[in-house]
Amino acid sequence: MAFVTHRFIRTISSTTVRNAAIKHVTIIGGGQMGAGIAQVAAATGHSVVLVDTSEEILKKSAKGIEGSLKRIAKKKFADKPEAGEEFIQKVMKNVTTSTDAASVVSGTDLVLEAIVENLKVKQGLFGSLDKVAPEHTIFASNTSSLPITDIASSTARLDRFGGLHFFNPVPLMKLVEVVQTPMTSQATFDALLDFSKALGKHPVSCKDTPGFIVNRLLVPYMMEAIRLHERGHGSKEDIDVAMKLGAGYPMGPFELLDYVGLDTAKFIIDGWHAMEPENPLFSPSPMLNKLVEEGKFGKKTGEGFYKHK
Repeated sequence: MAFVTHRFIRTISSTTVRNAAIKHVTIIGGGQMGAGIAQVAAATGHSVVLVDTSEEILKKSAKGIEGSLKRIAKKKFADKPEAGEEFIQKVMKNVTTSTDAASVVSGTDLVLEAIVENLKVKQGLFGSLDKVAPEHTIFASNTSSLPITDIASSTARLDRFGGLHFFNPVPLMKLVEVVQTPMTSQATFDALLDFSKALGKHPVSCKDTPGFIVNRLLVPYMMEAIRLHERGHGSKEDIDVAMKLGAGYPMGPFELLDYVGLDTAKFIIDGWHAMEPENPLFSPSPMLNKLVEEGKFGKKTGEGFYKHK
């Protein structure tokens, strides 16, 4: 009987998701990714609430969104500055901010998290919001490395939980990885696909595997470049040039590591290594560990594999 009841409830909730387009979005995290997603959603007519822990962070986020919109308007409305200003104001009207996530999710169709890559923190966030969000509300994480299934386990809406992995900078990057766990309902997955398309993005379907598609291929590639250099089989400069000229990549692996952040790369590979310690693709790198220990994270600190002015 309990199984039948569960199936019935799941069917009702999935039907609700299927029949309701995502119009109201709550984004948790006002950093570069969260603000970028908020901008794109607001620009495509969605009602957005951007949430973070302080008004100071949110003011900075709003200023960043407005600055990005001004750059877009300058190009898009080069001959019509008044139309450009109207565009900016129209988009900004779709964005409100709050420091209290629990108070704003009652009217939202989608809660999208873009906070620190810490499983316990994410679980705590979704666990608390699960108690106050409406039944139809879909939860999604923008994580790039943590299993969606593990994050979703803190909630009672496993069928209404998926992944939406955007790429930085969000307003420019077209790709969104839409992640479906074994428990994500087809209705939820379809709603996330439709939402991504409504943002003007190109979604790809992913299963809940380490790194999904892009990072699952990209991170081991960057790590193997480091190992190649560690073995003395190529300088970082030659490896970068080889991949740019030989494979047509816009950046070499060391340039890309500095851009992404060496601390971020280490965090990802350490997490995957903990999950699959026997997988040689996920082996840590002494060279990477040393640079991170020295605080050399790449462009954001002024030095990584290269020095940056």
